[in-house]
Amino acid sequence: MSQTVHTSGAPEAIGPYTQAVISGGLVFTSGQIAIDPATGNVEAQTIEEQTHQVCKNLSAVLEAAGSGMDKSVKTTCFLKDISDFAAFNGVYGEYFTSKPARSCVAVKDLPKGVLVEVEVIAELG
Repeated sequence: MSQTVHTSGAPEAIGPYTQAVISGGLVFTSGQIAIDPATGNVEAQTIEEQTHQVCKNLSAVLEAAGSGMDKSVKTTCFLKDISDFAAFNGVYGEYFTSKPARSCVAVKDLPKGVLVEVEVIAELG
């Protein structure tokens, strides 16, 4: 049986989904974008600023689930512009120090006009 995860430390879902689901000893986060949970707006402008906000949001969701960034086993990353990869990767590496498996792709567009979205699968505990 799965359990949904909610925290005020990350933005509310902007559609019919939950911030994360716990199932089979794993946490599956929904993709997080650079929405500041305090304002509900995209405040960050650069890829680096947005990546920091995304990682803060993911950290809050994982902590609410009883996990953490260091328990991440797989990430999927979406960039609006693949030329932002090096800058994104620099910030990403500050948060995902355990070096989980990862996919990173460029997409045509992302919600709210953001530059990056990341989703995570992590172990509990």
